[in-house]
Amino acid sequence: MSGRARLALCAAAATLMASCALLPLVAAPTWLLQLVPLVAVQTGVGAAARRVPLGRPLTVAAQALVTLMLLTLLFARQYAIVGLIPGPDAIRHFADLFQQGSNDVSEYAIPAPLTDGIRLMLIGGVLLIGLLVDTLAVTFRSAAPAGLPLLALYSVAAGLSDGGADWLWFLVAAAGYLMLLLAEGRDRLAQWGRVFGGAPRAPGAPESGAVAPVRTGRRIGAVALGAALVVPLVLPAMQGGLLDAAGTGVGVGNGDGGTISAVNPLVSLRDSLNTNNDRQVLSLKTSTNDLSDLYLRIVSLDDFDGTTWRPAQRHIVGVPDRFPTPIGLDGGVKRGTVTTTVTASDWYAQDWLPMPYPPSGVRIAGRWRYEPVGMTLVGDHGQTTRGETYQVTSLALQPTAEQLATAPEPPAALKREYTKVPSALPKVVARTAKEITAGARSHYEEAVKLQDYFAVTGGFQYDTQVEVGRGPDAIANFLKKKQGFCVHFSFAMAAMARTLGIPARVAVGFAPGTPQTDGTVAVNQKDAHAWPELYFEGVGWTRFEPTPTRGTIPSYTQSDTPGTSLPDQDLPSHQSSTAPSAEASPSQSCPPELHRLQDCGSTSAAAAPHSGGGGPGPGWYLLIGLAALVVLTIPLSPLLWRLRVRSVRLGGHARTEQGAAAHTLAAWQELTDSAWDHGIAPDESLTPRRAAARIVELGRLDPATGALVHRVADAVEQVLYAPRPRPAAGTAADVRRVVEGLRGTVGTGTRLRALFLPRSSVRVLWAVSARWSALRTRVATARPGLRRPSQQQG
Repeated sequence: MSGRARLALCAAAATLMASCALLPLVAAPTWLLQLVPLVAVQTGVGAAARRVPLGRPLTVAAQALVTLMLLTLLFARQYAIVGLIPGPDAIRHFADLFQQGSNDVSEYAIPAPLTDGIRLMLIGGVLLIGLLVDTLAVTFRSAAPAGLPLLALYSVAAGLSDGGADWLWFLVAAAGYLMLLLAEGRDRLAQWGRVFGGAPRAPGAPESGAVAPVRTGRRIGAVALGAALVVPLVLPAMQGGLLDAAGTGVGVGNGDGGTISAVNPLVSLRDSLNTNNDRQVLSLKTSTNDLSDLYLRIVSLDDFDGTTWRPAQRHIVGVPDRFPTPIGLDGGVKRGTVTTTVTASDWYAQDWLPMPYPPSGVRIAGRWRYEPVGMTLVGDHGQTTRGETYQVTSLALQPTAEQLATAPEPPAALKREYTKVPSALPKVVARTAKEITAGARSHYEEAVKLQDYFAVTGGFQYDTQVEVGRGPDAIANFLKKKQGFCVHFSFAMAAMARTLGIPARVAVGFAPGTPQTDGTVAVNQKDAHAWPELYFEGVGWTRFEPTPTRGTIPSYTQSDTPGTSLPDQDLPSHQSSTAPSAEASPSQSCPPELHRLQDCGSTSAAAAPHSGGGGPGPGWYLLIGLAALVVLTIPLSPLLWRLRVRSVRLGGHARTEQGAAAHTLAAWQELTDSAWDHGIAPDESLTPRRAAARIVELGRLDPATGALVHRVADAVEQVLYAPRPRPAAGTAADVRRVVEGLRGTVGTGTRLRALFLPRSSVRVLWAVSARWSALRTRVATARPGLRRPSQQQG
């Protein structure tokens, strides 16, 4: 096997090894089995094109064309010409698949199902990376820059993955890159038969063999791997938002201040509460006359890490005709049935369906899925609430204080899941909870004391203008400052309830709206709200209201607070979940704990709703990709410019005396520029022969390589001075060998600088300056002719 073929094989292997980092993102690994033969064909086409040989641009074009045909064969065979050549129908099908893949990536949690759209994005993306790696490492013989697309592939996978085995995939990808570097070094050594880039040997010292290429590969690899370790640390998190219009999500924060969650849901809720334009979100028609408990629940947050509350990982299933009985509810609780018809505004695009809790049935058109544990509905494949009208049948539960106070212990699995408190939570939170609830005889009495502490007796103030902050001490800061809005109160009460052994979670949605003269109920932006839900066996998840002046105090809490049946409409209350900002956080795959709590249903992956109609579409992804390409291209522009110039100078030429002469002069220009890149500045005052001798001397070239320099100089003298120049064959090959020789006599730092920051790239500035001067000269020359003729008359 030739050295270049071995290098191509290593490039393909490095691509496949780096693509293994994408395996945790999807549920099935079958896409990788489909990818392997496609990468093999792509690599084989490149090897055949280089053996012909085709020019470098034609080689890349051939590989790109074959890659497109392979994708057509795999994904759009029925839409293509003879099943292989993509036509307009196939291109449209690709666009539809890409759109589907974009929606699936936004909606499904990790590991996502292997839909056709996601499969296209995975296989197509890796083939594109493979083409870039093969082009850089094999076609242009620069293996070091080929690590950049491999690094990009791994970084995307690491940024999206939430698993603990990222280090393993990093080692696999790193091993592939190092193998590629070592293969390139061995190939160069085999071409020249001597060690390059090593320190001069002392007289009598034994031969060092292939140590220099190995050492060079290790050094470059260490730098690249170090960058790969650092880059993911500074990249922004890729998470979806619960109430964030930008779709940036309920991420982990590291700031400090008086809040309890990551910044995005706080900022979104606060912005909705403080908005001057309180737009209507929903219109309700309900069969109940008591609106005090008509909360519309969007989603529950039940995972708590000490800083952030977020939805637990869930499986979703098809929407049942009738929902099962809520978990924990038995037949002893008085209940009624309420029918509510909800109409969403045309501008309100929420992925989660606002519904009264607990729902027992929903009638709605469109693509919706059911999450059994939270009893919520989520849109599928871009489905949102925008302009939807739907009917919800729900239970109006009326538990008594006695039923709550005498509730037995919940199931062990449920209690273990919903009383988790991280060690990072400040001790003052649990200590304050015990002080507040001292003397309570049941979990119910503890819950009422917590509610009253926040809503009445604790001296807390409702304030949507509080400074937004994050961090493990957020709850402690809130308890100290005693200022905040619904998110602060609900998050704090739920966390404190968990420290007391009461299963707790937080619900996000809308508080009761405002009755209208036509009998409907208007729910506005400022009705967005968050409240804690505590679990009592026999009753199930039960709402509490710790936020002062917001929502309604439940009657079963027997609070001493003189509550009202409806919220105070003069204050910016129970609010938010606006169209663009009420975004849903990802619902994800069902963990083992939830299997023990309740059947997770089908094996479909969880939906992680994207930002509805207000979120980023394919155009945004394209702009982000272009921006990333620009950011990546700017520092690589000198390298790309030199590769292009070298390809043009040493490429083909006209088979005439003039063409051969121009080719010889261009090859000499490339040789002197390459010497300049490696530290030998050009001296225009020297003849070609003297300049060649200077390059051989300063470059410490061996006799064989020095002879090649003089041969190119002789060809230049023939062109410049001979009456009838004799074209010299093999000039381009001679220059390439000289460049390799120059690389072998300098250190790693000089070699990398010659590659990424070549000194000869200053010629671009000189050319721009020369053209600017020429333009100014032409303008100055033409100016007299532009003068208006004199108006004097003789």
